[in-house]
Amino acid sequence: MQKIKIKSRSEIEKMRISGQAAAKVLHAIADAIEPGITTYELEMVSRKAIANLNATSSFLNYVIPDHPPFPATICVSVNNIVIHGIPNRYEELREGDIIGVDTAVHLDGFHGDNAFTFPVGKISMEAQRLLEISKDSLYAAIAEAKPGNRLGDISFQLQDVAETAGYSVIQNFSGHGIGRNLHEEPQVTTTGKQGRGPRLRPGMVLAIEAMVNEGSSSVDEMPDGWGIETSDGSLSAFFEHTVAILPEGPEILTGSPIWENR
Repeated sequence: MQKIKIKSRSEIEKMRISGQAAAKVLHAIADAIEPGITTYELEMVSRKAIANLNATSSFLNYVIPDHPPFPATICVSVNNIVIHGIPNRYEELREGDIIGVDTAVHLDGFHGDNAFTFPVGKISMEAQRLLEISKDSLYAAIAEAKPGNRLGDISFQLQDVAETAGYSVIQNFSGHGIGRNLHEEPQVTTTGKQGRGPRLRPGMVLAIEAMVNEGSSSVDEMPDGWGIETSDGSLSAFFEHTVAILPEGPEILTGSPIWENR
């Protein structure tokens, strides 16, 4: 197992810049979401925003074992798709859908990674509650990302907030450390026990992910080799921030107005 990489002050400053770049890309996509737009058109918005920032996509052509290279700069996950959905020219958003958008960029040697699940027009009260609880679970987890705590304190909050509200969290995938590499140690699981796991130290930077299903936690891989969908067809929501652990506590490096205004 690789060691958890501790970032210096200058490295975290660079990660603030890459984190804000990722947030700007997500914000540009948010402004384009409306009924009738295709997920491929959102991919084109992303590509333009990344180019305007003089950044590169962390996702495009990303390779993991036994999978084809990822063909896009964003993951778009509509309704029962949990994560890793591929943009499609023929996938048109409809009023009442929810869409999780995950984007990451590489800038000046460091990655920034964030995700948000957006309503498409007016959505049902049930879908809105799922989004609110999922976002709440992420912020509860981030509040535990402070020196002296354990990694399990973060994971516990992701699980507890969601399950207390009657939802489930997917257990096959997790958040991760982030820095010069998109995925670093440690894995930030969506389930955990308080007081367990590595102790959190200043200089750690984590991509913390809340992945919450309305129904069962069971998921399946889609035929394209990337998309992950709920086994029971229920809705799923996904929220993610890149978070630096500082001596005074957590700092969200990917914060932007969309988190407060939607």
